[in-house]
Amino acid sequence: MAAAAPPPPPSPAPTLPPQNNPIGHPLFARIRLATKSDVPHIHKLIHQMAVFERLTHLFSATESSLSSTLFDNNLSPPFHSFTVLLLETSPTPFPQTHYSTSFTPITKSFTFDLPIADPEPDLFKSAENNGAVVAGFVLFFPNYSTFLAKPGFYIEDLFVRECYRRRGLGKMLLSAVAALAAKLGYGRVEWVVLDWNVNAIRFYEEMGAQVLQEWRICRLTGENLQAYARMPDYNN
Repeated sequence: MAAAAPPPPPSPAPTLPPQNNPIGHPLFARIRLATKSDVPHIHKLIHQMAVFERLTHLFSATESSLSSTLFDNNLSPPFHSFTVLLLETSPTPFPQTHYSTSFTPITKSFTFDLPIADPEPDLFKSAENNGAVVAGFVLFFPNYSTFLAKPGFYIEDLFVRECYRRRGLGKMLLSAVAALAAKLGYGRVEWVVLDWNVNAIRFYEEMGAQVLQEWRICRLTGENLQAYARMPDYNN
């Protein structure tokens, strides 16, 4: 019987084309100083925040009132008065554009397993022409600690749209304010959180913030505030 023929040599492994795109879905984020032209987006973000916090009955801000109070030409420079930082996201890198000499935009890239499905890309379309959208904002202003004898920042609002939450973007906004405070030699950054928002409380604690259970907010507003204008001692 003739010997069996040797098996053929194994076929070479196929050569795959180089992968030019990263694995996953990239997202590019930028934080920049807001301008007066951003007021329509800021107004919509504040309304969405009021809906999330179940406080729409307290929401009365308009684009006009925001424009006149946040971006009045007579206000102090950014970081010495009311300051808004805007968070934008894009599927492609942002151009090196400086909107203000007071603040250099902060950029960061992320890669996620799944793409982010933004249900309102047209409503929050950015002025950029690269598919960028506005994803959130932070509004803050200086306060003062007599115990530390140092100024600080008080964060009035920090908000990220729902589809962009739990992706590190809120941390990026808060870190930007904290970095500014540290750079300016300020003593602390403070804000409040709703007691039912356990996810936010956990997030803040993980960032190193103390949640001060023993303090309560006192607020004088509306008719109760206006009543003081009618007191005789204040009409002289």
